[in-house]
Amino acid sequence: MSNTSSKTYRSWPAPLAGDELRLQLDFLQFLRATAVNKVVGLSRDQAAATPLPVSPRMSALGVLKHLTAVERWWLSIEAGGADLPSLWAGTPDPSWNLTPDDTPASVVAAYKAEWARAEKALRGLGPDDRSRRRAEFTVRWVLAHVVQETARHVGHLDVLRELADGEVGE
Repeated sequence: MSNTSSKTYRSWPAPLAGDELRLQLDFLQFLRATAVNKVVGLSRDQAAATPLPVSPRMSALGVLKHLTAVERWWLSIEAGGADLPSLWAGTPDPSWNLTPDDTPASVVAAYKAEWARAEKALRGLGPDDRSRRRAEFTVRWVLAHVVQETARHVGHLDVLRELADGEVGE
């Protein structure tokens, strides 16, 4: 049984974009949709599989849970100043861990809910604004960091999906 019946719509950002913050957010949204689409059609067992011996906690669902934690921390808490609990406090980072209740549908829903939280937390901020939590970062830096982290993990999802059922591509 697959996790969802359809893929999340994604589109490339405008090639002549003039708004830096909008461009970064558009690239992030493209990567988010790509990440979610990597689990569409996988069973819970396939999405929870950890086929890489050198990364025994890395599953497709674990990657999405980790990306949810990344967005919560960097976009909502650090940049936006939201008063929310961190999802990755602990060593080793618990955001990769799955529970019996984690299904493709529930993990995707939590990830998508975090997108809405991040959008709300970033509302009104510009690229040169300082992060609201510690003021150690610009919003520009935080967004660039989240975009690169998401892109890196989409690469992991490419490998995990190919190992799960042979599907390749974006």
